[in-house]
Amino acid sequence: MKAKKHLGQHFLCDDQVISRIVNLINDTCPTTQPMLEVGPGQGVLTFELEKVYPQFKAIEYDEDMVNILCQTISPVKVVNEDFIQADLVNMFQGKSYSLVGNFPYNISSQIIFRMLENKAHIPVMVGMFQKEVAERICATPGGRKHGIISLRAQAFYTAEKIFDIGPDAFDPPPKVNSSVIVLRRKNNQDLGCDPKLYAQVIKLAFSQRRKKLRNTLKAFTDNTIGESYQMRPEQLGVQEFVTITNQIAAERTASEGEEQ
Repeated sequence: MKAKKHLGQHFLCDDQVISRIVNLINDTCPTTQPMLEVGPGQGVLTFELEKVYPQFKAIEYDEDMVNILCQTISPVKVVNEDFIQADLVNMFQGKSYSLVGNFPYNISSQIIFRMLENKAHIPVMVGMFQKEVAERICATPGGRKHGIISLRAQAFYTAEKIFDIGPDAFDPPPKVNSSVIVLRRKNNQDLGCDPKLYAQVIKLAFSQRRKKLRNTLKAFTDNTIGESYQMRPEQLGVQEFVTITNQIAAERTASEGEEQ
């Protein structure tokens, strides 16, 4: 399948890879649940998915791509909006839905954070990312790829990299490799701490990722005694940061009580 070139875009054109992604989506996402495809482009996934999922929509910002999509599927199923700005809560009248797509690489991290903001409505995601980003999302503690996005995503989702895709699967070929990952929302959505403070703690910790937490978290706490504070942020997982967040929250509560 030869894709028509369009300014600045790389179109998936390998039929075997397309089939593998569609099969993975079909095996992962229930047909009884609505589905939102992000960045469908010329619709190589769209045309297969909308046959299987009765409640299907594709959100595409590029009007040229929208015109191409509407020649093959119903315009009612095509949303001409920016995913980052769209009303994701009411995309399917408040129903939960699967999130899928060959995601635009220039906004891939933003897509993850938007998903997290709307996690109550998105129980599962199957997506293609630049390989480096995919590995960061799925990273575990102890390596240089482990960071803010892995700790934020894995606070609420399990993350699994399924397979890699080489540049030759695209037209024109990009200069990077790609990977398909699956995120499944955890049954227990209670993180065990204040999610906003958790995100702030992680952001501060990784602002100087080569330094130990006893140095980077001084702005939040003076009590840096403990094993976790003797480590660099990339060495800690979600639960360790939850514990640190709760300690900081308790100190703030105690301080507010003393002031009163």
